[in-house]
Amino acid sequence: MASEPLYIDEKIVIAGWELTEQFVLAGGPGGQNVNKVSTAVQLFFNVAASPSLPERVKANALKLAGRRASKDGVLMIEANRFRSQERNREDARERLKELILKAAEPPPPPRKKTKPTRSSVERRLKEKSGRAEIKRLRGRPGGD
Repeated sequence: MASEPLYIDEKIVIAGWELTEQFVLAGGPGGQNVNKVSTAVQLFFNVAASPSLPERVKANALKLAGRRASKDGVLMIEANRFRSQERNREDARERLKELILKAAEPPPPPRKKTKPTRSSVERRLKEKSGRAEIKRLRGRPGGD
């Protein structure tokens, strides 16, 4: 269990009891130590049942998480970049923070439909007719 809360921004704080950490063996560099010490961290966070997040942020976070989230809405972040358990723990918490910050961003403004200007339509049609004329002249000469 992670004891200290995770501060996302001034509005969102995830309580320590909502985060569950599990330490597992990590592959990669580390010499003889890699087979003995569980340095990789699996951080679990139940996004769907979290009281700390608004509904919009929950939906966006699950969408952004993709395959890292289970069908029940539990997000798992695995961190094994570093050789020490503490640095991997910090890395996993930082990645969770980044994901939630990205999910909390406001939606983009709606697209405003625009009409092409009259001159741009005229230019396009003139160019089109010019191209058609060039292609017509490539054909066989008429026997008039």
